[in-house]
Amino acid sequence: MARARRVFNSGTPENSEPSGYLAGVGGRCVEGQGCAEKPSVANRCRPDRVRWGLSGGEPAVAVAHDFELTALDGGPLPLAAFAGKVLLIVNTASRCGFTPQYAELEWLWRAYRAQGLVVLGCPCDQFGGQEPGDAGAIATFCRRDYGVSFPMSAKLKVNGPGADPLWRWLQREQRGALGIAAIKWNFSKFLVGREGRVLSRHAPSTRPAALEDRLRAALA
Repeated sequence: MARARRVFNSGTPENSEPSGYLAGVGGRCVEGQGCAEKPSVANRCRPDRVRWGLSGGEPAVAVAHDFELTALDGGPLPLAAFAGKVLLIVNTASRCGFTPQYAELEWLWRAYRAQGLVVLGCPCDQFGGQEPGDAGAIATFCRRDYGVSFPMSAKLKVNGPGADPLWRWLQREQRGALGIAAIKWNFSKFLVGREGRVLSRHAPSTRPAALEDRLRAALA
C-alpha cells in the first residue's frame, strides 16, 4: 500500500537536489536519488525534517541541523543538537600534512564554545589513504597528540556515490574555487551560521586561526 508523501516547511533552497530519503517511508533510502547509504540510523538526513521540492516530489534538506551523523564512539550525532550555534565542519585525517591544524581547531573550540561555536571533525580516508585507522585509533591519536575534545563523527566519505548526505549538501550549498563542488583534500572547512546556512567555504591550506574574524562575526 502506498504511503502519502508529507510536506514539511516551505520554500525551496538554492541549488537543491535529491537527498535520497523519503518522508513518510520510514527514512528508507530510495535508489537512484543520490544517496548510496543503506537504510540505517547512521549517516542520514532526518526523514522527519525533510521537505518536498516542486519537481516530482524530490526531497530537499533545508539546513545543516536537519542531518544526523554517527559519532566517533558509535552513538548518534544529530546536528539538531547544535541548533542555534555556529558550526565549523572539517574533514580530517591523522596522517596528512595539514593534520597539525587539529591544534588550532581545538584552540578555536575552547576559545569560542561558550559563545556558541561547535567545531565538528569528520574523519575521512578518501585522500591518499591518510586516515586508515578505526574509530579507536582515530580517537586515541586525536586525544593524545592534539588534546582534541570537540565532537567527531565516525569515518565517512565526502566525495563520490557513497558521500555522506551532509557533505553532499555542504558542497551543493557552497562550491569551491572555479565553481568546483567536490572536496579537494583533507581539512576543507565549512562555516555554518546559527540559522544552519553555509556562510563560507575554505580550502585545506587555510589555517583555522585565520578564520577567527569570520567566526567572531558569525557569533555576534
